[in-house]
Amino acid sequence: MDARIDLFGYLRRAALPAICILLIGYFVSHAINGPTGAIAWRDYKAERARLEAQVAVAAERKAAIAQQVKLLDPAGVDPDMADELVRQNLNVVKPDEIIVPLDSK
Repeated sequence: MDARIDLFGYLRRAALPAICILLIGYFVSHAINGPTGAIAWRDYKAERARLEAQVAVAAERKAAIAQQVKLLDPAGVDPDMADELVRQNLNVVKPDEIIVPLDSK
């Protein structure tokens, strides 16, 4: 009978440390494998690099559009830019120009 009581006493004394170890293991596993854990951090870095590249492309495009808008300022339109836009949008050519069609591939 004493051996059974002793075993029950050991188990009761070991229960709290065992529960604490399980809880610590649970939180550590989530810190490593969770949606915001250490492994997911690598994916966030790759996504950030991809988005920064997109931002750089968008900034270059924005600068090009801003330059075109600057050239089309109503106070002083750039004649070359106006000529280019008119030709492109109205599909017109000058009488002394020759059009050479290119094969589309």
